[in-house]
Amino acid sequence: MNKDIIIKAENISKQYRLGTIGTGTLSHDLNRWWHRIRGKEDPYLKVGDVNDRSTKGQSEYVWALKDINFEVERGEILGIIGKNGAGKSTLLKILAKVTAPTTGSIKFNGRIASLLEVGTGFNGELTGRENIYLNGAILGMTKKEITSKLDEIIEFSGCERYIDTPVKRYSSGMTVRLAFAVAAFLEPEILIIDEVLAVGDAEFQKKAIGKMQDISKGEGRTVLFVSHNMAAVKSLCTRGILLENGKVVFEGGISEAIDFYINQQNNFSFQNPVLKKINSDSKGPKILQCELKDLNGLNKSVFSAGDIISLHLIIQPDIKTNKKYAAVWFVHDKYGEEFAVCSSGNMNNKFYDPETILIKSNIDSSGLLPGDYSIRFVLHIPGEDNFDDWKGAINFNILSHDINKTGFEYTSIWSPKTFLKSEWE
Repeated sequence: MNKDIIIKAENISKQYRLGTIGTGTLSHDLNRWWHRIRGKEDPYLKVGDVNDRSTKGQSEYVWALKDINFEVERGEILGIIGKNGAGKSTLLKILAKVTAPTTGSIKFNGRIASLLEVGTGFNGELTGRENIYLNGAILGMTKKEITSKLDEIIEFSGCERYIDTPVKRYSSGMTVRLAFAVAAFLEPEILIIDEVLAVGDAEFQKKAIGKMQDISKGEGRTVLFVSHNMAAVKSLCTRGILLENGKVVFEGGISEAIDFYINQQNNFSFQNPVLKKINSDSKGPKILQCELKDLNGLNKSVFSAGDIISLHLIIQPDIKTNKKYAAVWFVHDKYGEEFAVCSSGNMNNKFYDPETILIKSNIDSSGLLPGDYSIRFVLHIPGEDNFDDWKGAINFNILSHDINKTGFEYTSIWSPKTFLKSEWE
């Protein structure tokens, strides 16, 4: 193994049997044993459906992972992304040695700490302090080494008041705070993290991401990170692997991996500037359909910065509702972060009657740099619950940006998120 390579996965596959395991298991085991003593291949490796959770297969076996190959260099932060059921957690469990691969091998060149689920590796009957020592011992550290890190771990976790309380009485947020602090400060060469940071609050997530960046860049340790938060993945990781149905479909720079993934999900979006909403059980007025138009009334979803984007919402009225309501839209960037907001009520003092059937709003897109965006719509009575909330309602694309006609095009690879008009002397 190359001295710079800390993890090398070769032909990793994992097969599971579907349904209730029981009847027939012994016969399958005997069949495997009979083939093995004759020097033949496991007969059940030849069967099994692809890991597509949305379809019904023909086999009782499924390949959760199939022929996964990759290498991770020391000090690298690798993001593993993909839809639910793609095989991300299975891969991390194999890397963390929680389960073994059906075929293939993994070579490691360092000590591993993993954070796969809230409370993984913690004994609920032990206190937080005792669990720190337990986890350190599992990692092969001496009591003296653990004690030298103890104050840092407790301070980072923010659980000092409860550190001598049994972990079973912790909330899920407190548990993950302490678990992350233990994993980060007890100096493993490889840190494996699976989505659990989503349990923590915004302040803790920011601290955790900063800590992972520090241990990677400053201390040369390696991080494997799974998350559905594309903004966190992009800010933290240096390289990405995209899994689909248990297979690697893309490997490369993290920005390219995320773009590939998002384009897969939205490959139809920009051909559909008119979208109807699935039936909603919300009370009060409901959004039935949204449309994107230009100022000439033509439906479109690809614009240049400076174009006016006209939003049309077709409403199912509710005459039983006695109060007027506001329409609010939020623009999200392609990583799902809230980018802009406008309220007909709070910002424009425009409220709609319950019998309204059409709402229009025009967006000045001058401030949007090239890229993909989505819109969330809310029908809302200020100070009360939302009538209707349509998240990720429709997508649009800003193709180019040269509103001042300079001949210079801003591109989507620029890191700023918005453009402000300015005057110069």
